[in-house]
Amino acid sequence: MAEPVSSLDFRPQPFAHVVRGASGAGQKGGAELMASAAAAASHVNQWVVSGDEAHARKVIEIFDAWSALLADFSENDAMLIAGWTGGEFANAAEILRTTYSGWSSDSIASFKRMLLAVYVPLLRMYYPEANGNWDAAIMFTLLAIGVFSEDHAVMESVYAHYRFGPMNGGITRYVYPSGQCEETTRDQNHVQLGLGYFAQTALVAWNQGVDLFAEADNRLALGYEYTARLLLGEPVPVYGVIVDRSPRIRDGYELVLQHYRSRMQIDMPFTEQAAERIRATARGTVLYYRGPSQVHSAPRLPAPRASTIAANAGEQAKQPNAQEDSAAVAPGNSIQEALDRIAASGSGVVRLAAGIHTLPETLLIPSNVSLVGTGLDCILFLDPAGASEAVVASQSAEAHDIALRDFVIEGGETPQAPRDPNSAVMHRRSIRGPIRVGIFMQAERPGGIHNLRFERLTVRNCTASAVQIYGADGIEVVECDFSGSGGMVPPGPGKNHNLKLSHVSAVRIEGCRMADSLYGSGIALSFARQVMVRNCELSRNQMDGLTAGETSHLTIEGCLLEGNSGRGIGLEVWKDPNEAVVLRNLIERNNGSPA
Repeated sequence: MAEPVSSLDFRPQPFAHVVRGASGAGQKGGAELMASAAAAASHVNQWVVSGDEAHARKVIEIFDAWSALLADFSENDAMLIAGWTGGEFANAAEILRTTYSGWSSDSIASFKRMLLAVYVPLLRMYYPEANGNWDAAIMFTLLAIGVFSEDHAVMESVYAHYRFGPMNGGITRYVYPSGQCEETTRDQNHVQLGLGYFAQTALVAWNQGVDLFAEADNRLALGYEYTARLLLGEPVPVYGVIVDRSPRIRDGYELVLQHYRSRMQIDMPFTEQAAERIRATARGTVLYYRGPSQVHSAPRLPAPRASTIAANAGEQAKQPNAQEDSAAVAPGNSIQEALDRIAASGSGVVRLAAGIHTLPETLLIPSNVSLVGTGLDCILFLDPAGASEAVVASQSAEAHDIALRDFVIEGGETPQAPRDPNSAVMHRRSIRGPIRVGIFMQAERPGGIHNLRFERLTVRNCTASAVQIYGADGIEVVECDFSGSGGMVPPGPGKNHNLKLSHVSAVRIEGCRMADSLYGSGIALSFARQVMVRNCELSRNQMDGLTAGETSHLTIEGCLLEGNSGRGIGLEVWKDPNEAVVLRNLIERNNGSPA
């Protein structure tokens, strides 16, 4: 009631053309539209609670003012502000239509026409390229409009997008199997905004008899628990680097607490603590009435748990073997010279000190050599003025016995992630991005390369494939993280992947994360045999989790394949259909098409 929009003195100020640039720049009509949407929500609730018709008439006044004038939205944040306001409008309209007989049919028709002719055409294709809070808001608005206008096609579109939306759109794209969210490394205010709109979308769907709350084993609950835990100062596993923890807890936890704890009897300890902390200062407009106490004789179900599949992929911390080593190559010194000295002696290990090692040109790895770092704090970065490949075998035609472990190969154009990592993703996804490969090893014939081992290695953010190997016999990839690579650069979308293996044999890939390929698959196999893929996360890729063509004696076991825009597993052409493919204990869900 203390909000200015809650007063009967509020007057809507409609615009025909609502303009909002990036982060609110150059806005015209946006602030007025948001105020009107908040006012409509406030006054319809006041009407229902108090029975004072003045509030119902105020809602109609707001609707009529905008319905008569609003024509379009424009500039960078057009879809965002439409997502923020359309759902509030439609929800208020649904309440008013079913509780107040004084709303005329002509006024209802005019308001409905605004929603369907102005909001829906703008939003119906979504915007998954942006950070996920955009599509979350868009889903909420489209579903609320679908309910009010009884447009089942719009509603079904939202249900599908919530479950299977590509890029940053769907629930398994926004909330990872650990509970971390797509925007966690950006800041926690946007995370809470995104989760809040996912929750509101799920609530509207629940009231229509569709359970989105339960998608992907209550993934929304896992996202809330992770985020609340982080904001309460508890340790959480991190995929990437959190640059801004923004410790302010926003209001909005009551909705999920009501559903999961009160209705479904699922324990939500960190969400409950966050809700309790914010209740004294939260704005009443976004709190949710939990209804009368529900008494349950059965004990609560346990809190949602993070996936343990590939939980240790990539470098998570400094390795035990990473003590200060006076012989280690320090940043600024030549790794290539150290490798060449070892090669001249026949075999050995080159150790890297922590820090950013900028490579002036492609690093050539000799046979019989191990290259070992200190963990996530040891980064190899190829100077953008250098070649396209960061690391190759120096004698690719006959290379053998090469081991790489415990460091990061950064494929981005800078070694540090930007404040908004998605901005760099959108650039890498483009066909105009520079061609950058993490590891490239290519024999002249199948079996020309022998005995490669990659262990606790992170290769990320390459525009081409993160790791590409041709003609190798004996490959071990253990607890590695090859993610965020495989864009549109030549040879084009669908030809670059996180891990691309061709004409290979005797391959073991275990405990790895191959996720977020920009236009490819997590793993792409062709002309491969005797391949074991075990305990790997193959998620959120724009093609398949794993694609295999002309591949035999393939075993995929204990893997998580979710949120891929294509299939979880794509089995293409076979040399001999009788050669065994074994699939065991897989979790496949929320992929764009069935395996």
